[in-house]
This record gives sequence, structure tokens and C-alpha cells, in this order.
Amino acid sequence: MLKLTDIRKSYGSIVAVDGLSLEIRPGEVFGLLGPNGAGKSTTVALMVGLLEPDAGRVEINGGGSPTDARVRAGIGVAPQALALYEELSGAENLDFFGRLHGLEGAPLAKRVASALEFVGLTPRAGSRVETYSGGMKRRLNLAVALLHDPPLLLLDEPTVGVDPQSRNAIFDNILELKRQGRTVVYTTHYMEEAERLCDRVGILDQGRLLALDTVPGLVERHGGRSTLIVQRNGTEERIPTDDPLAELARLGTAGIGRFRLERPDLESVFLNLTGRQLRD
Repeated sequence: MLKLTDIRKSYGSIVAVDGLSLEIRPGEVFGLLGPNGAGKSTTVALMVGLLEPDAGRVEINGGGSPTDARVRAGIGVAPQALALYEELSGAENLDFFGRLHGLEGAPLAKRVASALEFVGLTPRAGSRVETYSGGMKRRLNLAVALLHDPPLLLLDEPTVGVDPQSRNAIFDNILELKRQGRTVVYTTHYMEEAERLCDRVGILDQGRLLALDTVPGLVERHGGRSTLIVQRNGTEERIPTDDPLAELARLGTAGIGRFRLERPDLESVFLNLTGRQLRD
């Protein structure tokens, strides 16, 4: 559905994307993770045709570059910076963006009603967006992205600043889109979101793809060892181990009050691959 081949993009002396290649399969939810400055925003801009690569090629659904308007019409984008007109109502926003896609008349009205229903905003369709909560705006942002029924959706940090109810509603929307056969590219800083939603995850840093696999595959290859945490004789011990049962047997039961096991997860993978140094 989306193929990047040896993509390179620089801003003067700064290399934002450095030889990036990946293929995103039809019908999958693909997570793109990376620390600040990793090149995610530039990669998304290249995927949707806002930027042209200095070298390499981006192909959408085998039909050419997203810089071609006819190819780009098959992409829906929900950017991190909300792309909404706050002085218009939710329905008026969708009507406006639908007309930009060439929709009009009854087909446009049907798509607007369907998109509002999908994100749970039908009761507030006539309210100005400036009266919406943060979560409602994020859901309308998603409705704009899917209004023209694209097979490919790029969602850039779609849950930033939303309440837990809206966050779970957006999760349900994404899983429903997957059930419909859509392809979703999902960028996030929230590891639990990627673990819950994504079929595969790519970890990007300094413009390069460090790892790409399913979440279990990434954890197995890059997560590191489990940690057995034992409270004994009033102190807490943290013991890295590959065999916690054997480690408990070695310790015996004398003086042990309680114990628990911390297993590696996607956050462990992320930190092991990109480091713990702060990124600004």
C-alpha cells in the first residue's frame, strides 16, 4: 500500500531522513515511533507528498508518487496540528473539506453524516468547533481524514491532549477502520497505544530505521532481560534474569516477604534502541 525506497531528505547540513526503506502492507495498522528529532514528521510529510525526497522514491498503492494529486486523493491525513476552522460547525468543516475533494450534493451530505456518526459527533454537528472539547476536536480531525473514503490513512499523534473516553473512542475507530480493510500509519509517543493497536512497529531515530517487527518480535529481539524484584529482610533486590523460577529456587524462601516480575515491553525496546538521553 505504501512503499519507501532508500529515501533521503536534508535541510541544509541537517539530514532528517537517511536512506529509509520500508513497506506498509494493505490492511495493517503500522506504528511509527521515534524520539523528538528522529525524522518522523519529515517522513510523514514525504508520505503524503508535502515534501519531495532528495533521493529515493515514495509509492502509494502501486500508483505512483503522492506528489501527484490523483495519487494523493487516496490518502487521508489527520495531522498533529488540528486542521479545523473553529468558527465553523463540525458539519460545516466536513462540508468544506468534502468540496475540496470534489464531493457535492447528496453524496457529500451522505459522507458528512456518515463521518460524524462514525466519530460520535452527530449530536454536536451544528455546534461551532470552538465550543468542542479537545477530544471532540481530535475526533473531528479524524472524520475529516476519512471523509473522502481513502484506502490509506496517516494519523499523526491522534490522541494528543484528549480525555480517556475520547482516547478509547479513537482506538475503537482505528480498529474498525482496520476491520474495514483500511491501511493506517500511526505515529505516537505512547508505547501502550502502539502495543494495543499496531500489527507492526518501526522505530526511527536520526532518520534511520533501527528496527521493524511485530511488538512481540521487537520485545524478544531488543527488550532485554526480565527483572525479578524481591523484598527480603526489609530490603528490595532487583535481579536481571532469563529464568525467574530458577532464580527464585536459588534464593530460597527464607526472609522473602514478596516478589514480582517485570518483563520487558515496547518501552524497554524503545529505550534500548534509542537511548535514555533527553531529546529537545
